[in-house]
Amino acid sequence: MDMGPTIREILPLAIGVAISPIPIIAVILMLFGPKARRTGPAFALGWVGALLLVGGIVLIVADGGDISTDEAASDAVYWSKLLLGLLFLALAIRQWRSRPKEGEEPEMPKWMSAIDQFTPGRAFGLAGLLAGVNPKNLGLTLAAGTTIAQAGLAGGENWLALIVFVALASVSVATPVVYYLVASASAEHTLNAMKAWLLANNATVMFVLFLILGVKLIGDGLGSLTS
Repeated sequence: MDMGPTIREILPLAIGVAISPIPIIAVILMLFGPKARRTGPAFALGWVGALLLVGGIVLIVADGGDISTDEAASDAVYWSKLLLGLLFLALAIRQWRSRPKEGEEPEMPKWMSAIDQFTPGRAFGLAGLLAGVNPKNLGLTLAAGTTIAQAGLAGGENWLALIVFVALASVSVATPVVYYLVASASAEHTLNAMKAWLLANNATVMFVLFLILGVKLIGDGLGSLTS
């Protein structure tokens, strides 16, 4: 099967992972620290590594279960997408209700208070948790992995599709790091403005994201189960 349709299928899922305000704020805070040139790249590598690990496990397990040809296994995947979509709709409602009231200043999570003092090892580990264990990113990566496995791609194209997914899903975290390494001190103003906007609009961004992803996954699941 051609890889093009598969990339189009996983593109919204990759964008959903990439739009992660809290990890982006975290990496920006690290870039203001004294070890920025080591912690920034370590965070980006941890993020990429976690997505590759989760996606790779899904591909191996799914290939072993022949979900591209087994009808029962495929139905199980469609049901999981439907349930994941319903979960995202519930999270969208929660985000909308938790958004800051007018005039209320949003607060950063307390665990971020010392993030600019992180070592490269802690930065790598934190990125792994935010990419591979965070429920949103974990769910989207699982959905992407099963979508790739279901496509029945030839040879190593399924792994190439996974690499494309991870690359797209990592753009938002890697871009601030690359920008800082290239622009150095002159990047501080832009990164500060980006951090402030993301902090102020985190709830709204996540509401819209969860709503869109929920509708997409429910549509994918229902469409396939009823066809």
